[in-house]
Amino acid sequence: MFGAVVVGVGMAGAVRIRDMLAPLHGSPAENLVIRGFISRRTLDTQQGVSQISVEETVSRKDIHVAFICTENVSHEDNVRTFLQAGKHICVEYPMTLNYRTAVELWDLAHEKGLILHEEHIELLTEDFKVLKREREGKILLEGTLHFMGGPLKLGFGFPAFSGLARLTWLVELFGELSPTEATLEEDSEKSYSKMTAKLKTCDNRSLVWIEERGPGLKRAKNINFRFDSCTLTSIPPVPKGDVGLFMQDLIHFSAKVVGHVSPEELQREKIRVLHCLELAEKIQELCQSEM
Repeated sequence: MFGAVVVGVGMAGAVRIRDMLAPLHGSPAENLVIRGFISRRTLDTQQGVSQISVEETVSRKDIHVAFICTENVSHEDNVRTFLQAGKHICVEYPMTLNYRTAVELWDLAHEKGLILHEEHIELLTEDFKVLKREREGKILLEGTLHFMGGPLKLGFGFPAFSGLARLTWLVELFGELSPTEATLEEDSEKSYSKMTAKLKTCDNRSLVWIEERGPGLKRAKNINFRFDSCTLTSIPPVPKGDVGLFMQDLIHFSAKVVGHVSPEELQREKIRVLHCLELAEKIQELCQSEM
């Protein structure tokens, strides 16, 4: 059994505790057992789980895994702390708000023989799976992904990082990308922002990624992907899967920890994660150069 601690007990942290208390029967997630949670606040037990300190966690031999469920700006420090203490890591995206630091953390994990896993539940959704099937066998001509949602609290980072889920969608669908232009419109008084990034695929096809946030904006992903044989302007409605998204991610992470994932698959995932973080940083730089 691998003892685990959850760092941060907001919505995601609470789900992590819940899923480890009742893992899917017969799955690798049954190899994890929750030992405690960490919070900046002093809290009562959460779902029957007690609070422990960072100092206790790093010293305990029966804790092998840390789930990082804090605000984005603190991911880097938490990941580094627990990697240095010899703990496997599952961290919400983005792992860091800096590409070069992410490379350093991957190197540290490799040096210590540890799993470093960046959660991407957006790739496990039924609508993405349907979209990926619809994309198969088609040649992209051009496309747009426009995300809208409410304002974010402080601590989520630049829109290219806070919106990494959408960028990961595009990379998973169309392969390695490169940014050509990027702009950011902001009105801090109205809590409004709109980032527009123009991207190119390896075969020189154009993609536009828009992250738009503001009060009253209903959360939505609007697509327009023009292929050689058809145009996709909406994601077909699909029912939710039988297994929750965080449970699916927990199973995938647990399989890595117990050695059930091949080195080749681990390497492919690392390449994708680092490519997306590098893209996010380049988009941020392009936006800032225009300001």
